[in-house]
Amino acid sequence: MYPRLLQPPLKQSFFLFGPRGVGKTAWAHEQFPDALFFDLLDYQTYTQLLAAPQRLGDQIPQGYKGWIVVDEIQRVPELLNEVHRLIELRRLRFVLTGSSARKLRQRGVNLLAGRALTRHLHPLMASELGSDFDLKRALRWGCLPLACTSEKPQDYLNSYAATYLREEVQQEGFARNIGAFGRFLEAASFSQGSVLNMSAVARECAVSAKVVEDYFSILEDLLIAVRLPVFTKHAKRRLIAHPKFYYFDAGVFQSIRPRGPLDATEQIHGAALETLFLQQVRALNDYGGLGYRLHYWRTAIGEEVDFVLYGERGLRAFEVKMAQNIRPDDLRGLLSFRTDFPQAKAYLLYLGNRRWHDRGVEVLPFADCVTHLDHWL
Repeated sequence: MYPRLLQPPLKQSFFLFGPRGVGKTAWAHEQFPDALFFDLLDYQTYTQLLAAPQRLGDQIPQGYKGWIVVDEIQRVPELLNEVHRLIELRRLRFVLTGSSARKLRQRGVNLLAGRALTRHLHPLMASELGSDFDLKRALRWGCLPLACTSEKPQDYLNSYAATYLREEVQQEGFARNIGAFGRFLEAASFSQGSVLNMSAVARECAVSAKVVEDYFSILEDLLIAVRLPVFTKHAKRRLIAHPKFYYFDAGVFQSIRPRGPLDATEQIHGAALETLFLQQVRALNDYGGLGYRLHYWRTAIGEEVDFVLYGERGLRAFEVKMAQNIRPDDLRGLLSFRTDFPQAKAYLLYLGNRRWHDRGVEVLPFADCVTHLDHWL
């Protein structure tokens, strides 16, 4: 198991959210090896606690002072009332893992009214993989732990897409028409790294724009997709208003994205490279408590910066290029952005090996940046 950068709170209960497959259960076992463990994916445990949530307290010995892990808490939202009671009356500490907060919100659960912190776990970072990080492999298969270690990552990712993204959604009752949702998953993959056109996706899926909006919300609630808003603070130019869309992992995106003779391989790989960078940034931002809000920037005339990070630590702008060599035009978006925001630190990442500065933009090899990402954030 690769060591993870996420460090647990030591004195207070907390939620640990993350998509299926990022390693929440393994992390909890490693960090809390002596904890009482309740796995709600286990059918017997699930049915017992679903029928009578108070049984959770009955199975915790009186006087117990250690940690209690409840895995996949969203499967039995009513358990949170019992967890709340046990925190108040017995001063117990819980690790509550989940792959979605959607059902918790739908049931009106208040997420323990601030009595538990919230943490997130992401796919593996390049720095966590260390010398095992391989850029070509990460672009094709992503950074889910089993995709990194499996001898047949394609089989694993195909199963992930089929079993989780379709069946799990159906079992949880999030989407009534699973066929339309399956078409939506593929249609959404064409928007990876692009400005989201809700009407176009709706036409592709043969459903209404309102249904597509609900589907995108489901993906976000299941933590398997993110929409980046446009950076509009102190805007000096006319900007577009629609967000950009990304699946959370490059390998998951690649496994969902249909391919054919008319598909541009370079475009698919470019979207995967952006995805890989985004997942690294999101992970470090959460693990390090950096506090950045993530955006992109694009003017009405097409000048664009892939990622803009804004927070108390400063303003960062990153452009990601799927190219071995950089042309002067590749700097256009970052230079325009720095004209409006001269205080911004600007970086252009590419697949070559040379580093240099050009008019306030630092040009970096992609692999160097993501393996030492803390240096640039």
